[in-house]
Amino acid sequence: MQIQEILSIVKTQLAIDLNCTPSDFTKPGITFCEAKENPGCRPFTREPRHFEMLTMGDGVIVSADPDVLPQLRELLADKPRDDAFNLPFSTKSGPYFLPTAKPTPLPYIDGFCFEFLEQPQILQLHEHKEFHNVMSPDINRPDVLAVIAKKDETIVGAAGASIDCDMLWQIGIDVLPDYRSLGLAAVLVNRLSIEILNRGKIPYYGTAFTNVASQRVALRAGYTPAWVCTYKASLPL
Repeated sequence: MQIQEILSIVKTQLAIDLNCTPSDFTKPGITFCEAKENPGCRPFTREPRHFEMLTMGDGVIVSADPDVLPQLRELLADKPRDDAFNLPFSTKSGPYFLPTAKPTPLPYIDGFCFEFLEQPQILQLHEHKEFHNVMSPDINRPDVLAVIAKKDETIVGAAGASIDCDMLWQIGIDVLPDYRSLGLAAVLVNRLSIEILNRGKIPYYGTAFTNVASQRVALRAGYTPAWVCTYKASLPL
């Protein structure tokens, strides 16, 4: 898949999730939408007074339950994009990354053994609590593929993919503290991403604004920033 095809598929999926249209992402200003669990949306838990805000770089989409939409319209009225994401009620936001197309394979690191795990082999990673970012805690988003790095038969790093919807597989990564800063995380994410693309699916990678190390991993692994999403908020009464 080329990057434009990837972006088109992702926009279509995000539009389903937010109950908007793909063209809304390029509209200027803020587009307000009533949140709805449409068929095919990614199965993330929606709390009461649900609110999401997302931008792919142009316009801003605000998707929320009908009981909070009027309040959000008032709070966000005439706000520029950057100011909207910096309001105090927005408590959890982060950047999301997509592969630039088919990433160039990073070389495996000498001294480590790398191995892909399919279902049900991947279940063995659930025994390793230190790899909590790799394993999805949600049965509606099953883990489907992983790649591990071993040192002397000990798993020291892993990247895993969960099926968030038919086309989008989300990647998580963990490396044990003693083995960080060696480039393992980027190699694991890179190799897993290439395998996902080879299967006709789209990998994506999310992190926190403050997790600079994780953002560097994404860039080294062949990813580029694609959207920013606020997925948790503490709205005034």
